[in-house]
Amino acid sequence: MIETLLGLVVALLVVALTTVVGRWAGIAAPILMVAVGVGGSFLPVFDDFVLDPEWILLGILPPLLYSAAVSMPAMHFRREFGAIAGLSVFLVIGTALALGLFFMIVLPDLGFAWGVALGAIVSPTDAVATSIIKRTPVSKRVVAILEGESLLNDATALVLLRTAIAAAAASFSFWGAVGTFAYAVVVAVLIGAFVGWLNLTVRRRATDPTVNTVLSFTVPFLAAIPAELLGASGLVAAVVAGIITGVGGPRVFSARNRLSDAQNWRTIELVLEGLVFLFMGLQLTTIISDVQAVHAGVAPALLIAAGAWLLTVVVRAAYVAPLLALLSASARRVRRLQPRLETIAQRLESEEGEKKLVDAFARRGRTVSRDTVRRFGPRVTRGLADIRYFQEAPLGWREGALVVWAGMRGAITLAAAQTLPEDTPQRSVLILVAFGVAVLSLVGQGATVAPMVTALTAADSQEETRQREREERRHILDLLRDSAATVPAAERPADADRSRIFEIESARRLEVLAVQRRVLLDARDSGTFDADVLAHELAVIDASQIAIELRSDRG
Repeated sequence: MIETLLGLVVALLVVALTTVVGRWAGIAAPILMVAVGVGGSFLPVFDDFVLDPEWILLGILPPLLYSAAVSMPAMHFRREFGAIAGLSVFLVIGTALALGLFFMIVLPDLGFAWGVALGAIVSPTDAVATSIIKRTPVSKRVVAILEGESLLNDATALVLLRTAIAAAAASFSFWGAVGTFAYAVVVAVLIGAFVGWLNLTVRRRATDPTVNTVLSFTVPFLAAIPAELLGASGLVAAVVAGIITGVGGPRVFSARNRLSDAQNWRTIELVLEGLVFLFMGLQLTTIISDVQAVHAGVAPALLIAAGAWLLTVVVRAAYVAPLLALLSASARRVRRLQPRLETIAQRLESEEGEKKLVDAFARRGRTVSRDTVRRFGPRVTRGLADIRYFQEAPLGWREGALVVWAGMRGAITLAAAQTLPEDTPQRSVLILVAFGVAVLSLVGQGATVAPMVTALTAADSQEETRQREREERRHILDLLRDSAATVPAAERPADADRSRIFEIESARRLEVLAVQRRVLLDARDSGTFDADVLAHELAVIDASQIAIELRSDRG
């Protein structure tokens, strides 16, 4: 017991130290943690270190994916959903099939089905590994695509893995596989949506920030565990619960609860991410020993891993190139709607314009009311915001290269490999190949993605982005100023003392902040402003509210 506790304390200290050293040295902390883990794996105490894969798949990944989904702007996810869905489903399947052929050729007597199983294991990008790209000044569209892909592609990979294992037992059915995938996703979405709604409903009544935070820690598991028990994807359920919480939380949680949630979940992310990569490295000697025990060569397995890693990059590039062409064509089609939407938006600003829209519908044989026309307003605003979003951040070959190179493998690859049945042909070799692909991807791509971003991102482009964000902040400040003016000035009784005046002014200030928060959240839902700029301003409002409440509590 003491040894376990001591090991956990040392692991936490290593996570903290490598994070600090990584920031100081300009090296991604996950890479350092894997390196420390690999070095530690040669110590005698870790000779037989094996982490149960269920701890990663059900104990670590659900809270990490949930936290990432909460913080991911839902508007970006909606706008990039087509690209995200394609990368999460079609690219994973295509990569697994290509790798299946490769493994069948280079690993004698393995067979295509087991090759596809290993291909499914190394196909999905890892949300934890992909977090490296978020620390670089890369296009926000690239970040949204990569983050959304890594949140959802695990479900495709794990269902494909189960299907390939079943095919190896001569019980494969194409429509059965499609049905299994649909069932896993649909049930997970339903469970995640219910848990997300329940989370908002229950926690809005929990006023104590500590209690609220404890409840938030249970949410990803409340979504993932029932989904897994029903044969669905627990990871997708946790992601859906996180998206719903991220959208609804700012409207229903108190400022103190939002602040405590953000701080505590950042700590959880740091610890869990660090432990994932540390444990990856610590398992190296055990994996190598298993390979040597079956008299298989380590060097050939690592060479195969290098070939598989290169193939994943090539297949990804072959998929992303036409995807970008389709996205560009779609953006051009949407842009052609801009003049019409701008005309409708101008007409909705006046009663006469609304009447013209009603008459226009009538000439086309459709009878609509003025109220129905007014309800077009938010949709028109959202449509114009989408067009501006695609215009300001087009996806060219530079962004495509980053989408390809930043798609890294990580802990889920190793965890999924260890779920292979014990009677899998050359099981220890397959696990070593999966480990090699994950480490090559994490180290090779993770260590070079930041210089690549710097090389491909022009300085004038970064300055243009910063200038656009400054302009948006000015517009937001004007919006906040206008919304504050709608709140009547506080009336001070003639006989009020200083404490009473302070109470009246504090109440008005809190009312102003509540109005400003609603205005910003409405802007967030319509996509009018940049999500990161809005998040910063919402955080400022929360901090102001907390300061006023603390002063009021002290009297």
